[in-house]
Amino acid sequence: MDFYIYILHSAAFDKFYIGHSGNPWRRVEQHNSGIHHKFTSPFRPWRLAAVFKVGEDRGSAMKIEKLIKKQKSRTLIEKLIDPDFVPEKSLAQLVRVPHVRD
Repeated sequence: MDFYIYILHSAAFDKFYIGHSGNPWRRVEQHNSGIHHKFTSPFRPWRLAAVFKVGEDRGSAMKIEKLIKKQKSRTLIEKLIDPDFVPEKSLAQLVRVPHVRD
């Protein structure tokens, strides 16, 4: 199974959320409908801003998710969602996935 890093954006509150999943398209639906998401629930609706394929290792996806969150950098997140941005260094393994559903 492939694992992905996904970035959600709430236009209503101008907030971002970063997560990892084997199916980010299903996860965004869960964030928008579920009641068990403590951070994301108050900021609905969410849209998928970017998806990156990490590989077949969940550990790698978790490591990169943690690295991005640890930066606490809105600038980094905005760079990541820019389709022209090319990740480098520790983020170089990210492969942008064009998402057909917004």
